[in-house]
Amino acid sequence: MRRMSIVVSAGVFVLASGLWFRSDVFRPFLAASGGTVSGKVVLLGDAPQPKKLEISKDKEKCGSDKTAEDLVVSSDKGIKNAVVSVAGVKGKVDKAPVLDQKGCVFTPHVVLVSPGTPLDVLNNDGILHNFHTYSSKNPAVNKAQPGFKKKMTESFAQPEIIKVNCDAHAWMTGWIVVTDNLSTVTIDGGSFKLSDVPAGTHKLEIWHETLGKVTKDITVKAGEETKLTIELAKK
Repeated sequence: MRRMSIVVSAGVFVLASGLWFRSDVFRPFLAASGGTVSGKVVLLGDAPQPKKLEISKDKEKCGSDKTAEDLVVSSDKGIKNAVVSVAGVKGKVDKAPVLDQKGCVFTPHVVLVSPGTPLDVLNNDGILHNFHTYSSKNPAVNKAQPGFKKKMTESFAQPEIIKVNCDAHAWMTGWIVVTDNLSTVTIDGGSFKLSDVPAGTHKLEIWHETLGKVTKDITVKAGEETKLTIELAKK
């Protein structure tokens, strides 16, 4: 049986100066008297060896050497592509979400989308792709996207974590996280930052496609930064 654990330590993780964060972080609707929650999501235990993907077609566009993104761990065990959310705090992504198909990879691997907000699905490869969502709360989408069709637009009304595949290229997998909670996605090295979190006690939710979902109560003070190191374990 797989178990997951979370360890949170206040004041032990210092963010490096000038660190870049995901630009599609959600912004709260009400930001008055807020604080900041920042930190790093790390893997507890040994990191697995990166898995090589088998590229079986269209190698002139797709390349031949690609690595799976289902568990991306840095040298210091930071976990990329984990979604960090503040439950019950409403937010909205501050730029139009885009899911690109470039080099036969979904980019970004995990995209945040507000319910009902249009999502632009791009095809920058100039070859046939297929946009196929595996959803239960929203109608499934299964559409061919030929090379000449550079953009399709889809929307999802209900909050849901949706897996997406390209049926034309079996190794292509991504995730659409439809949520109205204040959220962000960890970058390379596992770092994250959420600004303007209302003061008070909140439930922080961390989701990762391989490690699952965990929650933790946090306390945010107005005008202050709450720094966390969050450890996820797979056993």
